[in-house]
Amino acid sequence: MCDEDQMTAFEGKGLSRRQFAATGAFAGLAACTSMDPAGDAALTERMVSVATPDGTAEAFFVHPGKAAPAVILWPDIAGLREAKKAMARRLAASGYAVLVPNPYYRDVPWAQFSDFADFQAKKGFEKVGPWRAKATAPDAVNRDAKAMIAWLDSQSAVDKKRGIGNQGYCMGGPYTVYTAAAVPGRVKAAASFHGGGLATDKPTSPHLMLQKDAGYLIAISEDDDAKQPEAKTILRQAADRTGAFAEIEVYPAKHGWCVPDSPVYDAAQADRAWGRLLALYERL
Repeated sequence: MCDEDQMTAFEGKGLSRRQFAATGAFAGLAACTSMDPAGDAALTERMVSVATPDGTAEAFFVHPGKAAPAVILWPDIAGLREAKKAMARRLAASGYAVLVPNPYYRDVPWAQFSDFADFQAKKGFEKVGPWRAKATAPDAVNRDAKAMIAWLDSQSAVDKKRGIGNQGYCMGGPYTVYTAAAVPGRVKAAASFHGGGLATDKPTSPHLMLQKDAGYLIAISEDDDAKQPEAKTILRQAADRTGAFAEIEVYPAKHGWCVPDSPVYDAAQADRAWGRLLALYERL
């Protein structure tokens, strides 16, 4: 999971945190939103409110002109912001109805940071600590997942004959596995990108929650792999025991490489991971 040590390492790139993040954001957002003009014009987007057992969660919802398979995009530690909206638009342009929740709705409304540089400048790790503790608790994710799926299934923009997919980044990685376990059979795909805590010694470890009828994409960063080299093997063995389809790979990129406003955004490896995501979602 993204931590302070990784943030310190970012500064060694030779640019300030804000300068480096801005550079990655401009290039990445341009790539994410470069789509067929006709397809872009057909997208509909709005901010919505989703009722959960713990309150009301704000979320960004974007979808094409006809009913489409639903996808939940779980944000990283910096939460719901423009970079995540851009990623959702890119996915919607490929034919999906995408919901991006504010993971910290229990404590704060709407977006709290404009981009990852803003997150760093505002001492985001310190600020979100208490929020994250509530948001990432497995039972809380379970409640949120059920509420998000129920909301999606009430929307005419969602093709309810198709399965639901979900993808998560950094702290959102474990959300994807918990979501598939929260509504088994309805959620057909889970994709974790540089997600942390997927294989632990706790009884609630995500690797113990894999579902036979769901497909998984576990994209691990090289630095996360160096910190926990056994995780990929534990995940592989868990998938094999369960009989679940699982693509598990260590990418030659740093933690955070898939997110356009990340200081370590890697366009080439992010696009490769995106291609594998679209392949996974063919299961929906």
